[in-house]
Amino acid sequence: RLALARTDGAVEVYNFAANYFQEKAIPGHEARSVEALCWAAGDRLFGAGLGGDVCEYDLERLRVKRSADGFGGPIWSMAASSSGTQLAIGCEDGSVKLFRVVPDGVQFERSLDRQQGRILCLSWHPSETHIAAGSIDLLRVFDVSSGRTVQRIMVNYHVQKPKKRECVVWSVAFLSSGTVVSSDSFGRVQFWDWETGTLLESHTVSASAALALAVSEKEDSIVVGTSAGATYQFQLLPVKMGSQEKRWVRTKPFQHHTHDVRAVAHSPTALISGGLDAQLVIRPLMEKMQKKGYEAALRKFTFPHRRLVSCARKARLLLFQFSQHLELWRLGSTNESGKDGEVLPVCRMPEHLVQLKSKGPEHIYCSCVSPCGSWIAYSTASRFHLYRVQHEGDGVSIKKVTDVPKLLLPAYQLQCSADSGRLFVASDRGSVHVLQLLEPGGCKHLHTLRPPSGTPEAVYLLASSADGNWLAAASGDWEIHVYSLKRFKHHCTVPTYSCAVTALAIHPVTNNLVIAYSDQQLFEFSIPEKQYTAWSRTVQNCGLHRAWLERDSPITHIAFNPKKPSHILLHDVYMFCVLDKSLPLPDDSASLMNQSALKQLPETARKRQLHAFKICKKFQPLLFADLLDENCLVMVERPIMDIKTQLPPPIQQKKFGT
Repeated sequence: RLALARTDGAVEVYNFAANYFQEKAIPGHEARSVEALCWAAGDRLFGAGLGGDVCEYDLERLRVKRSADGFGGPIWSMAASSSGTQLAIGCEDGSVKLFRVVPDGVQFERSLDRQQGRILCLSWHPSETHIAAGSIDLLRVFDVSSGRTVQRIMVNYHVQKPKKRECVVWSVAFLSSGTVVSSDSFGRVQFWDWETGTLLESHTVSASAALALAVSEKEDSIVVGTSAGATYQFQLLPVKMGSQEKRWVRTKPFQHHTHDVRAVAHSPTALISGGLDAQLVIRPLMEKMQKKGYEAALRKFTFPHRRLVSCARKARLLLFQFSQHLELWRLGSTNESGKDGEVLPVCRMPEHLVQLKSKGPEHIYCSCVSPCGSWIAYSTASRFHLYRVQHEGDGVSIKKVTDVPKLLLPAYQLQCSADSGRLFVASDRGSVHVLQLLEPGGCKHLHTLRPPSGTPEAVYLLASSADGNWLAAASGDWEIHVYSLKRFKHHCTVPTYSCAVTALAIHPVTNNLVIAYSDQQLFEFSIPEKQYTAWSRTVQNCGLHRAWLERDSPITHIAFNPKKPSHILLHDVYMFCVLDKSLPLPDDSASLMNQSALKQLPETARKRQLHAFKICKKFQPLLFADLLDENCLVMVERPIMDIKTQLPPPIQQKKFGT
């Protein structure tokens, strides 16, 4: 697993074994900035930031479990010992403090020698006897047992006096050989002998700052991120063939970012980087891969692996979820019709109806709008909000429902029934609350559905049937439970698969549950018969097309056309697909081509290429796609350039010929 933090305090966890799926997302908080993250004591995740607290995250209930004061002002850095039993934090007041990781959180142990200037980076020696700390112009090495400073290294010492300016040590790594590696604001990666304090090697990788570095587990490779958006790999290689003497050599430069690379990590097979352009980039190392193929492909993640848009089909409204507010829009309309590819004139423009601001510092977990457009619900970490929307002519009025039942908070997913009469609230420990929405504006708690076996994980996906009889819920342990809403009882459990569920939906005609997994597999499960359908078994026997399985963006939404029961509508960030179950599945020799490319072929060739997957890639990154009625489809795009224009300008770089 990989944990990353964003500047708004949000924390995300990606599961590499589940095809790099973003399986956990803990929303941010206005008062919580995360400057450092580390795993300790196995799979426990800790964070620290400018608020001055050391936090432990609850990865089952997706919130901060507990926090402890660092007693040193804002915390700039944190590192876990190799055994995972101790944490060291670097504070604004120049102190390095040690905390013991205990079953119920962290416990302050002691403070090492206090120095002048904030501690910007820390690294433990693998033996846990020493700690290297970087600040402005200085590297220090502390003896853990005595707490004393045993070495002071002036990183700026060899620069001539007239040119001397402040040098910020942004990142540090302590190798088992006793070498301390530092990256600084002069764009240098330097290797020091900690015992003598002498400079062993110095490599200037950038004219701007080298902001982050990470070392591989075997200590034979280092990845460095710079403020010019470049990442570099250093490798420990023999000076000559067969020689025992080795030196650090800069081997591979990569330019996958446009702005500062603020965080890097080194997995056994890949270099991982992220920064100001909000992209997570995973660059596999070809020499570490067993075979050249899908596993060796570059991955870039820009968008969340979950839905932030909900649709009121009957009222033709869209609800957009932002970190601290919601926006309700009415879709535009046209009276014209035309051919494929034509842009039709709009007789009614899209209309921004309501903006709902969330009070308090907590960010929004989830939200939904009812199909009739009369109800809006959202949840933060500590509060659940329900609003009644009154449509008056062209405008709307909104009223808060005050007598909301006190539920187990936070809610992780919200969904309304097809008739807008019920609201399903996904909660922790696998439970789902069923609320009845009452006219003119109220609600009543009907029942709480729980899995029979129990689970510590929260429910993160819901799907209800159009007839109001069934509800499917997927929890963090990747189990899917199906409940009967007539009897409020557990109906069955879908066989557990080895990957995370990314989307699920119940067919309005057949009541079959269609499930998309993070490895791009598709399953269809008959709820009445409690078994996989014949089509699903055919898919598993024949296998899906290789090009389909090699997509790196998960399916985030599934929809159906009631007039064409054999059609399943799916989308990920980069494509929209109509899957026709009545047509044969393509084999790997067939071309899984874009619909626009297919239209260029003559009629006979097109019939030969006919198969179940009809794929369209003409859209910009898709956040949402759904069927409003049998003739109308709504798509929500998020152009990459819209995001890039909100970023500060990147560092100007001289280009050849300009």
